[in-house]
Amino acid sequence: MSILTVTKTRLANGQWEGVISDVPEGIKPGIAVNYRDKALDNVAVTPAVGGTWRLRFAIPANMIGDGLQTVTIVEANTGDVLDSFAILAGDSLDETMQAEVDLLRAELDLLKRAFRRHCVETA
Repeated sequence: MSILTVTKTRLANGQWEGVISDVPEGIKPGIAVNYRDKALDNVAVTPAVGGTWRLRFAIPANMIGDGLQTVTIVEANTGDVLDSFAILAGDSLDETMQAEVDLLRAELDLLKRAFRRHCVETA
């Protein structure tokens, strides 16, 4: 189990940025960012203030597509997952959202019927 901690600070303009903390003094953390079990290129790990390190990488354009895409940030030496995030886009998103709206409508209809029945019974 890794002692490193990765905390996302922002995701903007196709760049993921975060902070690596709990790094032993004098050691540069070995970090890999994986998408579909392949390491992404151009992962930058640079020193920051207070013994922390800054992690930054670009989200590749080929990752954006229909469905759910997951990226994992791992400690390179051990393979321990330090953080992950997912991007959901395309047709799958529409289907997922529509199913959720349909469920909410059904629950709302159930609540309306129960409330009306309650009002009739207590009047």
